[in-house]
Amino acid sequence: MNLFIYSNVEVTLTELALLTDGTIVRGKLDAVYGGMDALDLAGPSDVSFLGNPKYATVFATSKAGACIVEPGERGGPQDMALIEVANPTLAFSAVIAHFSKADAAFLPGIDPAAHIDSTATLDPSKVCIHAGAVIMAGAVIGDGTEIYPNVVIGAQARVGRSCIIYQNVSIRERCVLGDRVILQPGAVIGSDGYGYQFHQGRHQKIPQVGIVEIGDDVEVGANTCIDRARFGKTLIGEGTKIDNLVQIGHNVQIGKHCIVIALTGIAGSAKLGNYVTCAAQVGISGHFEVGDKAVLAARTGVTNNLAGSQTYLGHPAQPIKDELRIVAMQRRLPKIVEEIKELKRKIQELES
Repeated sequence: MNLFIYSNVEVTLTELALLTDGTIVRGKLDAVYGGMDALDLAGPSDVSFLGNPKYATVFATSKAGACIVEPGERGGPQDMALIEVANPTLAFSAVIAHFSKADAAFLPGIDPAAHIDSTATLDPSKVCIHAGAVIMAGAVIGDGTEIYPNVVIGAQARVGRSCIIYQNVSIRERCVLGDRVILQPGAVIGSDGYGYQFHQGRHQKIPQVGIVEIGDDVEVGANTCIDRARFGKTLIGEGTKIDNLVQIGHNVQIGKHCIVIALTGIAGSAKLGNYVTCAAQVGISGHFEVGDKAVLAARTGVTNNLAGSQTYLGHPAQPIKDELRIVAMQRRLPKIVEEIKELKRKIQELES
């Protein structure tokens, strides 16, 4: 069953090749397709793709009408059209954009149920504000931006051009978003940093008066929280992609084009260089630095500065080869213990 049905959106095999910058290796040039889906769900009028060799068996029996494949791939049913491209996964993104463009059409206007302060700056003919959104005093909204229901944009916050702010996002006062930023539902930008001073038997709150600044083309996942700085900025560099359920502390600086995967926590004033990858459940202690192009494998714990262009694993983090060697030795410990017991027994026998 095709779950992706789009009215009045079709593409011929020839157009599909142009769309994906690919080469037709099998199929009728004028064949028409009206949808897209995964290999195991696609039908004869759908386009699909083979982006990973582990799906080769599904590809072999797929009912898809056309498939985008890597150069040299000639498998699949003989009635399936094939277009070869350098990167099928990336090329299929163009197919998705083509079929979903009708649903994604930008319709400017302000819903009567939205609340916009009279001092906010925006052009009603160039933004789309849905019901229940609240835009507070002095906020600035760039042209082409769409703000979904129940979003709250705080006083004097600035949102750039062509941003998408999904349901229930909070952007607190004075925070700044660049152009083409995407905030998934429930994200919180500019919540107070976690700062307290223990005094006279109580935890006294330390005011957090800085902001969050997010660069162009950043995406922030659902229910991720990025805390405002105590002073200055918490900074997310251009092109960085942050997954769901990530916690980024106050005054953290994340460089350009980083990847931060779900359940990662980055403590206050930590600094990540450009092109850093944090896999799932990474923990980075406060005030430490991670160099450009470093890769932190899942559940890595960072408790010291790390040089760039290396892959790290473990807690504390260390080069992955060293950590894997340690893990291998740990697995041998039960056997080593038994060997030591046997040696002790033999020594005792000799001594007696």
